[in-house]
This record gives sequence, C-alpha cells and structure tokens, in this order.
Amino acid sequence: MSEQASGLSFQLSSEQEELRRWAHGFAEKEIRPVAAEYDEKEEFPMEVLRKAAKAGLTSYMAPEEYGGGGLTSVMAACLIGEELFWGCAGIATSLSAAGLAGLPIYYMGTEEQKKKWISYLCDPEHPRLGAMALTEPGAGSDVKAIQTRAVRDGDEWVINGRKCFITNGGIADLYVVFAKTDPDAGYYGVSAFIVPGNTPGVSGGKKERKMGIRASHTGDVIFEDVRVPHENLLGEENMAFFGAMKMLEYSRPAVAAAAVGVARAAYEYALEYAKQRVQFGRPIFKNQAISFMLADMKTKIDAARLLTWRAAELADRGESCAVEGSMAKAFAAETAMEVTTNAVQILGGYGYMRDYPVEKWMRDAKILSIYEGTTQIQKKVIAAGL
Repeated sequence: MSEQASGLSFQLSSEQEELRRWAHGFAEKEIRPVAAEYDEKEEFPMEVLRKAAKAGLTSYMAPEEYGGGGLTSVMAACLIGEELFWGCAGIATSLSAAGLAGLPIYYMGTEEQKKKWISYLCDPEHPRLGAMALTEPGAGSDVKAIQTRAVRDGDEWVINGRKCFITNGGIADLYVVFAKTDPDAGYYGVSAFIVPGNTPGVSGGKKERKMGIRASHTGDVIFEDVRVPHENLLGEENMAFFGAMKMLEYSRPAVAAAAVGVARAAYEYALEYAKQRVQFGRPIFKNQAISFMLADMKTKIDAARLLTWRAAELADRGESCAVEGSMAKAFAAETAMEVTTNAVQILGGYGYMRDYPVEKWMRDAKILSIYEGTTQIQKKVIAAGL
C-alpha cells in the first residue's frame, strides 16, 4: 500500500479539536442560555455579538495582517460553525454574518481594499456588522435578473435599487452590493461595490418576521442615488457574478456544517429524552420504532459531516469543491429538516410545545435548505457536474 493511500484519516488534529472545544464552550456558555429568549423576542443578539467579537469568533477567518485570527481554512469555519449552530442557528447566523461582507472583499478585493475594510470589520472593541446585498424581490439564485443599477459618473458610481431578504439588511455597517453595470450583458454585466452603511441614500426597509432563525435580523435595503467612489468597485467591472460564484462555492461547506450542528442538537436532545421517557413500563428507546429512528438520525448526521469535511478539504487544497460543496449542502440541509422533524415526533406532544427546544430547531432547520442556494439549485450544480 502506498504511503498516500495509508495516510487517509478521519481523525482531527489536536489544533482542530481545540477549535471545536473553543467554539462549543462559547455556544454552551453564551448562546444556549439565551437562545429561547432571543427567538421569542425576534431580537438581534447584540450582547452576544460583543462577547463573540472579543473572543475572536466574528473575525477568526480574516488574515492576521487585517486584524483577524488567521484561521483562513474552510475546515476551521466548518468546525466552528457546527458548534455555534448547535448553540442556536439564529444567533450563529448573526455572528457569522457580522463578517459576511469580508468574504467577497477577501476573495475579490485589492490589497488596499482588504487592509481598509476587512480591518474595519475585525475591530474587537467595536464589533461591526457586514452584509452581502445580492437577493432582490425578482432575483434570487438568478443573479443576472437583478435590477439594481450602478452608473458611472466621473470618479463615482451612483447606485439605485432595492435588496430583500438580506441578513443584517438595514442595520449593517458595511454592505457589498451587487448591481447591473451593463444591463444587456447578462452574467457579464454585474459588478460589486463596497458601500458603508452610513452613506447618504442607504436606508433600511421592512424587517422580515420569520419562521425560524429569529435572532437574526433579515430585512430590505434601499439604495437611492447612493454615491460611492470608483475605488469602492470590488473586483473587475462587470465580472462580479463569477467572483460571487467562487465565494459561494467555498461558503457552502460552512452552511452544510451549520445544518449538521442543528441536526446534532435535536438528535442529542431526542436521544436523552427517549432514554428517560417511560411508557408501558420501560423507556421509549427500548421500542424498536424509536431506536431505529434515532439510529437513522445518527447515521445521516455522520454522513452529512463527512460530506462537509470532504468539500472543506478540497477547498483548503485550492481545488474546486463546487459539486462536493453542493452535495454536502443539499444533503446536510435536508438531513437537518428530517432529524429535527423526527426529534419533535419522538417527544410527541411535548415536542410540539414551545417549552421544549425541538420545535425551535425544526423551525430553524428549514432555512438551511433555502439560503445560500436552495436544495434544488444545489442539485442543478451537481447535475451540471455529471
């Protein structure tokens, strides 16, 4: 057997295990105790954000030279994301979105843009919110259908349009805005711009009332004659669609890991409940119908995690993980929905009540098969790779 073949391992390194413990400890201490409260209030978890920023959990992926933690690997994001979403999907979405604008800047920006804006997002004493403004009322996964326009005016760009379903939309300190700069060029006519949230003409619209992830702020952003300097053009003019696709390719494994975290939370709770709940003189876990259901939950969670790690490992090697990332994201998201639904079923009437957390995990899980590209879009990507 070759050395390469014998070197295959599913064992995390000591450093990776430490990352998991770090994130899990924060989730257990700072997120779990307040998750139900923020979900009930549909309130942004600003206090948790401040603590996470000081701990480095909102900036760990940024390079050290820009003020981040230097953990730029996709695998690190997956390990940390699983634990934070185990704590609460809504709060974890808020924390991960805090640096969301940094991702396209990191992949598409110039060195000057990275130094200025990623450092701006990484200040632990002044936690700032980022947002990626891509989705519109008539354009979700179909990026070429966006209607927001950016028109060159000397050394400035003038942006007009409306974005919807934007995480941190209306409250972000920094936006990366995707707009048409050549309306007739399809995918080759989209550009991206760095837009500070306090720029004149930027305003928040409707805040969405959501089924799940209620601790995450989702809302409209309106751009009315918003002027930004030409230096805020992100990447090459008219080529932002392709930068966005590369960014999403590398972010999808992290979303898959988030789904694993939600599924794991529900599975663990349902397992403990099944061991304690006594019916007909014995724990319900002793009933094959229940134990087999839990066995299937455990199997699919592990399968989803392994798909996620494979995609992350490819990304960290600098290889394409478009198909593998979509496979992981689609499978993990659907697994999260199935596992959380079955967790409610195992708890029966109690599972349906808001006094128990499984109904929240079920509500939270649904978004994972929708945002960052629906399951159907993932299957389209997978099919294209066949």
